[in-house]
Amino acid sequence: MLSRHGRDLRVDAKIPGEDTGIAIRKTLCSICEYKCLVDAYVKDGRLIKVEGSPGNPVNDGTLCSKGAASRQWVYNPDRLQTPLLRIGERGEGRWAPISWDEALDRIAARLGALKIESGPESVVFFAGYPKVMRPFLKRLAHTFGSPNYCTESSTCFAGTTIAGLLTYGYGLGQQGGAEIDQTRCILNWSTNLFYSQAPLGNRILDALDRGAKLIDVGPLRSLPAERADIHLRLRPGTCGALAMGMAHVIIEEGLHDRAFVEAWTQGFEQYRDYARQFTPDVTERITGVPRETIVAAARLYATTKPAALVTSACTTIHHTNGVQNHRAVTALIGLTGNFDRPGGNHIVPSSYYRPTGLAHREHAFEQTRPWAEMAPRVGQDRFPVWCRTVPQGQAMALPEQILGGAPYPIRAIVGFGLNHRMWPAPDHMREALRALDFFVDVELFMTESAKLADIVLPACSTFERNEFSISPNRYAIWTEQAIAPVGQSRPDVDIIIDLAKRLTPEDELMAQGHAACLEWIFAPAGLSIAELENHPGGMFLAGRPETPYEKYRKTGFPTPSKKMEFTSTVLAEHGLDALPVYREPMQSPVSTPELARDFPLILTTGSRLPMYIHGRTFRVPWLRRLHPDPTLDINPADADARGIAHLQWVEIATPRRALQVRANVTEYVAPGVVNMIHGYPGADANELIDPDYLDPVSGHPGYRSLMCEVRPRPAANGGSR
Repeated sequence: MLSRHGRDLRVDAKIPGEDTGIAIRKTLCSICEYKCLVDAYVKDGRLIKVEGSPGNPVNDGTLCSKGAASRQWVYNPDRLQTPLLRIGERGEGRWAPISWDEALDRIAARLGALKIESGPESVVFFAGYPKVMRPFLKRLAHTFGSPNYCTESSTCFAGTTIAGLLTYGYGLGQQGGAEIDQTRCILNWSTNLFYSQAPLGNRILDALDRGAKLIDVGPLRSLPAERADIHLRLRPGTCGALAMGMAHVIIEEGLHDRAFVEAWTQGFEQYRDYARQFTPDVTERITGVPRETIVAAARLYATTKPAALVTSACTTIHHTNGVQNHRAVTALIGLTGNFDRPGGNHIVPSSYYRPTGLAHREHAFEQTRPWAEMAPRVGQDRFPVWCRTVPQGQAMALPEQILGGAPYPIRAIVGFGLNHRMWPAPDHMREALRALDFFVDVELFMTESAKLADIVLPACSTFERNEFSISPNRYAIWTEQAIAPVGQSRPDVDIIIDLAKRLTPEDELMAQGHAACLEWIFAPAGLSIAELENHPGGMFLAGRPETPYEKYRKTGFPTPSKKMEFTSTVLAEHGLDALPVYREPMQSPVSTPELARDFPLILTTGSRLPMYIHGRTFRVPWLRRLHPDPTLDINPADADARGIAHLQWVEIATPRRALQVRANVTEYVAPGVVNMIHGYPGADANELIDPDYLDPVSGHPGYRSLMCEVRPRPAANGGSR
């Protein structure tokens, strides 16, 4: 079909077929970690269109704005094209292209020398985004002899894992195994899935259409808050107090599951006595949530069966009291008898490749050397509970150890997607990277962190590699390589395997390649990559045993007491509060009233806009145009008191630093609270936070509760950019 200008309209319409030369290849979007399935339209070797892959159970044909902009991500002019060797001063920006063999040989030689000079522990192997390479990098680190495998989970979901392990012996994982599709009541605690994992947000809407009740907890008036039957708008950092206040109502009114509590819990009497302090009036004074709302929410959650608790990976734990906050929140599951029951929070054994309940050998693959045979991990002295419960180092301790040299020197980092702006006070981590003897970064783009490296290696996007993924409902895919790698870029896993051939040649399994390693990991489940190759759009892994409910009745809980622990044995052994004790954030109007005189507003940061994830997509033109300038959300009452107009440039200041952003005057935030999107180039909220503003249990930064002030800026200083 030709137009009057002689053009083939079917090609212009991007209709696939032999006559148009357009093919559809099945792949994944991994800009975030939800792993939506994508139909990649390819012509003449180039990606010309992306759509959500219809009919699959992950995203069923939908894509968020990030996935829809994939072509601008893949063909971004900032993409790295070749391995680069630094030839000037660190950070100067002078590079020479080198071959892959030269780059890998140089890396292997330098790391081998450092291993001899300072021990293998002097080398850190760091995994940021994407996460697909993690089991392989951890294996490389430990086979090399280094205990210091670290990841961006040092600021992410690992805190929720710790809280779950301390209480139930299970990490719970993101959403805590909430069976949204079967439940009658959703307690949505400080998460907006519509912005972070849109397909799961759609499942919540489906549940509401079926008549499920929704209780939303959080300081922001998000979409879940707007749709909720009850919204508990609390002061940031007070989740633990609110959870204990709900527990008070549930226990005092006899709404808890007595049979479960009496048979399967440790420390209930102490927990009950502690909860008595959190009467509705006391809890209202702490959290700002009206007492009537607290009581109504507690009753609705406890009496509507089954009920499921949905939590974010991060929001409850990004506080200096985060782990105990999350322990208090998740204790409500067991208290009400919704733990590991249909329609409640079903615990499915997990692997790095998602909670599927499939048998696997992932731990054996990763942990090639026991911890006892290696030096102490980074952060082990400062965060012993972290190192007891999380099988990696705590990267928040890296800057101090690099700069201070104790308890031993850290001299090199091999980073995959390392972003120093992940750290609070990122200038402090930047200084540490500059102090290293050797720094390698594997990236798609020449980021600020990559500019500090000695060697930069170009990585592929998911469209340029094979990738394995399993959804929680056991829909597995081994993706097609949709297009050839951009420039000389290579898949992250292949880069690790090539390094292993040089650094750990004794590792015969790794040398067999990505697919062979996956088959070894999932051999107990009978998973075959060859079979998946015959189903390029993915397939359900049928015929495997389903994960039963109420597993504790047969085996007990995997805690020291074999019970759910209201009082944590592990925390008590480390001299910490065994109960989920509520303590004010290190900075708050209550804990630091003298600071609040000059910085009277509570800053919470780390929430997302739907087009951005961390610092990753600001360079994508389609997405940046949707929200071009850095902003903070401020309530109209606070804006009026400061003479601030909507979208005016303002200065946000903490005791550490000040930044200039636009003011979004909105009821989205409550009076007294300021919300700032993180990651904006030139206005990084993490610069406002001190490097030691950390949870003493997890080491996670207190991104979401600290004190600040917002001031108008004169037009000459802040009116334009």
